[in-house]
Amino acid sequence: LAKHPEIKALMKPDYNLIWVVVLMVLAQLTAFYLVKDLDWKWVIFWAYVFGSCISHSMTLAIHEISHNSAFGNSKAMWNRWFGIFANLPLGLPYSISFKRYHMDHHRYLGGDGIDVDIPTNFEGWFFCTRFRKFIWIVLQPFFYAIRPLCINPKPITRLEIINLLAQLSFDVVIYYLWGVKSIFYMLAGSVLGLGLHPISGHFIAEHYMFLKGHETYSYYGPLNLLTFNVGYHNEHHDFPNIPGKSLPLVKKIAAEYYDNLPQYNSWIKVLYDFVMDDTISPYSRMKRQLKGEVKQD
Repeated sequence: LAKHPEIKALMKPDYNLIWVVVLMVLAQLTAFYLVKDLDWKWVIFWAYVFGSCISHSMTLAIHEISHNSAFGNSKAMWNRWFGIFANLPLGLPYSISFKRYHMDHHRYLGGDGIDVDIPTNFEGWFFCTRFRKFIWIVLQPFFYAIRPLCINPKPITRLEIINLLAQLSFDVVIYYLWGVKSIFYMLAGSVLGLGLHPISGHFIAEHYMFLKGHETYSYYGPLNLLTFNVGYHNEHHDFPNIPGKSLPLVKKIAAEYYDNLPQYNSWIKVLYDFVMDDTISPYSRMKRQLKGEVKQD
């Protein structure tokens, strides 16, 4: 910032995010209606080909909203309510809990017992062969769901209860209107999109140490168009209050800080290399023993 103070001008809400999220919700509602009378094979096909992409993209919209990118820091609660709305087509309550744990990830990256993005010791010990690492990738949604309960359980908040009740109510309405195929499409899309899917390469690309001494990596490939530029991950951790839309500008303005860092151009290759490289496993993360006072959401 001392060298490039113009970056401060990018620290503002991205109001276009609001309309993009609304359109994504409407797209999924349309899909719920269209799949209700399809054969099961086509329900499964569209859940993976279309629903999974929208669902994973929506989790990254929720990531943006967790940083107050939709309405700004001055309207934090507006972002929380909007996150609950964005959560609806995913089928499972996610938004409020994600925000609480994700802030810890930024404050205490790799913090032992705090950052639940770090795999458990069991994951590192068991998923150590090529086949088991492949299964671990398939089961990523499961591990991301249960890991906080094992590593850093937190008391349930009022907003999390509201998130749960809103989600259950939405799911019941969808089932009542369009039946079990629409519910299956919604849930299957979320699970498949966060598991064995090209976009899921970002889970591993962001912080797994393929190179010693480098714990955060950026990806500059085309899938950033579907993921609110989450691939610009060094830039995001440097400036978490800048919306994803503006992160390419951060890289352009401060090119001397980012251009020479190790980077990726393919999330699919990241997934392949993770499975096939016997020196990489869920253990391949930087873990820190935190000192001093730890403040969590």
